[in-house]
Amino acid sequence: MRTRRLFAALAGAALALPTSAATAGAAEGASAAATPRHVPCPAIAVPAGARAARPKPPAPDQQQREVGGAELASAGLTIPAGAPVPAKLTATSWLVADLGSGAVLGACGAHEYATPASVQKLLLAATYMPKLDPARMVEVTHADMDYEPGSSAVGLVEGSQYSIKTLWLSLLLKSGNDAANVLARVGGGTSDFRAGVEAMNAEARRLGAHQTHAVTPSGLDGPGQFTSAYDMALIARACYARADFRRYTATDTALIPPQRNGAGGFQLNNDNGLLHRYPGMLGGKTGFTDLAGQTYVGVAERNGRRLVVTLLGAESAPIGSYGEVTTLMDWGFALPGDVSVGQLIEPENADASPGAQLTPVAGPAPGESETSTFSAKRIVLTAGIATLLVALVLLGWARRVRVRSAAGNRDQERED
Repeated sequence: MRTRRLFAALAGAALALPTSAATAGAAEGASAAATPRHVPCPAIAVPAGARAARPKPPAPDQQQREVGGAELASAGLTIPAGAPVPAKLTATSWLVADLGSGAVLGACGAHEYATPASVQKLLLAATYMPKLDPARMVEVTHADMDYEPGSSAVGLVEGSQYSIKTLWLSLLLKSGNDAANVLARVGGGTSDFRAGVEAMNAEARRLGAHQTHAVTPSGLDGPGQFTSAYDMALIARACYARADFRRYTATDTALIPPQRNGAGGFQLNNDNGLLHRYPGMLGGKTGFTDLAGQTYVGVAERNGRRLVVTLLGAESAPIGSYGEVTTLMDWGFALPGDVSVGQLIEPENADASPGAQLTPVAGPAPGESETSTFSAKRIVLTAGIATLLVALVLLGWARRVRVRSAAGNRDQERED
């Protein structure tokens, strides 16, 4: 009797599931696994010709596009189920992720190639901050002064000596292209920065940032220099794992000491305008070139939760990179802590098959019914109930066989 009642209850539960939604969900899941649904990113219209021409990078293969989860392969918008659609932005690509868990909360063209500008300095930091003694004194050479005139520089003086710590502060507070050249040259151990750039590319591969290729240590434009919003999040996560990096990027002011050759000392002020403007901002790196537009990578904390936002190809109007970053930060912090559309891979998984790294949770297209959102869960639950029902039927059948067999044996004994 108990078996019959349990059988009836489970059958009722299975029948109560919306079969049409489960069937639609199965078809939709199979289609999404093959090709992610393309949902255009909410974008502010930019006048024709306003954007600088972007260089044409090598097309990423499907394996590269699926790093971190198949849903991130989309060139369009990827958001969690039921999440509000982010506000319109000018950025050509962006990503929001949980810095602690590595869960990607949303993205627009996560694996689309873009030009980094000075956020590439984070890759320089990830490469050489673990290797260079901050107390070491190094002398600036003539080769270190080889950077684009008029571009961002601290004002290091050839022949002067500075500590590695001072150079990191110069790099992160003032985006010094001169400091970048010195650090890459010293780190690479040669007469110029080229060996240092090769090491940066090796570090990108180690982190799994396979769509990143540096040509200059500073992020000044060069042929064949690219990155992606996803890659920059990987690089930022490596940087923020270090206490020294967190101290440097959150520093308000620093002093460049006077030199024995007569060069005067001066004060550095942190150029990151969001450091004290956005509540919980822990630091960030700005970037701009005519080719890249405005770029930004930043981290903020709220209620113990740290989010990283990467932004590429933004325009200065109507709200600029700062406004777009804070918009995405607010959007990310408003989401539940357990949602995800992908994952920032760990370095030890950088060469693993992308499909094995994550089972992503895909969000619906804007305006799509959420009925199908949970169809996959319904399918799994239905399959589980069906399996249990079959097991119970077989168990009942076996029990009846045993009862009949026992009765037959008793009859045979009485006849004997």
